[in-house]
Amino acid sequence: MVFGVLTSLSVVAIAAPSTTPEVSALVQLSSMDQLTPKVNLNAADAETLRRDLFGIGATKVKAIIAYSESNGSFTAVDESLEVKRIGKSLLEKNRDRLEVK
Repeated sequence: MVFGVLTSLSVVAIAAPSTTPEVSALVQLSSMDQLTPKVNLNAADAETLRRDLFGIGATKVKAIIAYSESNGSFTAVDESLEVKRIGKSLLEKNRDRLEVK
C-alpha cells in the first residue's frame, strides 16, 4: 500500500506543470521582438539601416540608397531583392523588421 501511495505521488509531481524561469524569459524575448520598430526603407537613413537590420553593413547600405535614388521609392519590401548584394536569405532575416510607407 505504501508503494502505491508513493507511486501516485511521483506521477502527480511529474505531471504537474511548472513555470520555469526559462519559459518566462522566452515569453519576454518574444514580446520584445514585437516592440522593435520597423525600418521604413523609404525613410530610414544610412545609420538606421546599418544599426537596425541584420547583415547590413556600409556597402549594402550604400547599395540600398543608390537603388532608391535611381529608381525612386520602394513600393514593396520584396523590391529590395532588386538591390545589388541583397538576396533572399538576407531579406528573410530582416522581413519582420522592414516596411514600406
